[in-house]
Amino acid sequence: MANPSLDALSAQITNATTVEASATALINGIAAQIASAVQAAIANGATAAELKPVSDLGTALQAQSDALQAAVTANTPAAP
Repeated sequence: MANPSLDALSAQITNATTVEASATALINGIAAQIASAVQAAIANGATAAELKPVSDLGTALQAQSDALQAAVTANTPAAP
């Protein structure tokens, strides 16, 4: 017999997991684009020191993505 409360909770968890995975992918994508732009700028004559503020933003984004992934992993129950 289906339990409507458990079904609703399961749907909420699935939705949250999908949203969190999407957020992680978005953050990782932005961080990767920043890293790529920094490398292109260096290849065209900019210095690492000039680009440090931009590189630091990419590093901060990646750290937030890692923290989000760790939180999701730590709080996701194992499959039965």
